Amino acid sequence: MKKNKMSAAMKREERWGWAFVFPTMLGLLILNFYPLFNTIYQSFFKTGDFGLGNIFVGLKNYQNLLMGAGSGELYQALWNTVKYAIIEVPFSVIIAMLLAVLLNRKMVGRSVYRTIFFLPMVCAPAAVAMVWKWLYNQQFGLINNVFHAKIAWISDPKIAWISIAIIGVWSILGYNMVLFIGGLQEIPKDYYEAARIDGANGFQQFLHITVPLLSPTTFFIVQTRIIGALTVFDLMFMVMDKTNVALNKTQSIVYLFYKYSFTNNNKGVGAAIVVILLVFIMILTAILQKLEKTIVYHA
Repeated sequence: MKKNKMSAAMKREERWGWAFVFPTMLGLLILNFYPLFNTIYQSFFKTGDFGLGNIFVGLKNYQNLLMGAGSGELYQALWNTVKYAIIEVPFSVIIAMLLAVLLNRKMVGRSVYRTIFFLPMVCAPAAVAMVWKWLYNQQFGLINNVFHAKIAWISDPKIAWISIAIIGVWSILGYNMVLFIGGLQEIPKDYYEAARIDGANGFQQFLHITVPLLSPTTFFIVQTRIIGALTVFDLMFMVMDKTNVALNKTQSIVYLFYKYSFTNNNKGVGAAIVVILLVFIMILTAILQKLEKTIVYHA
C-alpha cells in the first residue's frame, strides 16, 4: 500500500506541534534525565580534594553503605524515614478523607473551612518550622504551657520522630483533602439516593459507597504520599538542629544524603545514598502497582 503523502498544511501543523512540545522535552532532558544519570555516574567515584579530581572506586561506596562502616548510619536513617512514613501516610489520608466527606456537604462557610485546612500548603516550610519549633519548645512552648508539662518534644530521641511526623500530617492534610473532594464530586448521587431508600444510614453509605468508589483516589494519594514521606528533608533540616541529641534518631535518608554531599563534601557517597533510595522506592512502587488490581475498585 502506498503511504499517503502529507499535505503542506499537515506538515506545517506537525512542525508547530514539535515546536510546542520541544521546550517540555528539553526541560525533561536537562532537569530530570541528566541529573539522574549523572547521580548514578557520581556514585562510582570518591570526591577528590577540594571537590576536584574525582577518583573512580567502583562499588566501594555501595559496599561501605550496605555492609561497611557506613551501614549502621544508612539503615538507621532508612528506618527513621520508614517510621515517619508509617505515621504521616495513614493519618494524613484517613483524616483528609473524613474532612473531605464533611466539607463536601452543603453547610454555611464551607469555602472558608476548605481554605483554612488548605492554608498549610501555601505556607513557606521555613515559617512552618519556626512556628512548630515554638509550639514544641520545652520551656516556653504553647503545648507544654497548655498541658502544664515539660516534655522535650523534639530533643527526646524516643518521641522526636513522632513530633516531626505530626508536623508532616498537618502540612499535607489540606492537599489530600482537596484531592478527596475532587474524587467525591465524581461519585454519582444516585448511589446515595438508592442507599437511603434501602434504609442505609450515613455510616453504611460511607463504608459501602464512598470508600470503594474513592479507592482510585485513595490509592493515588497513598502512593504519592509514600514517595513524599520517603523523600522528606525540609522538616528534618529546619526543625532539628545539628546539635540536637535526637538528630540521629530522626534524620531521614535524604538528610543523610545532604550531610554526606554538602557537609562532608563526599558527593560520591551522597550519590550512592540517592541511588539506594531510588531503588527502594521503585521496589515499593512495583509492589503497590501489583496490589492495585486487588485493592482498587473501578466502577
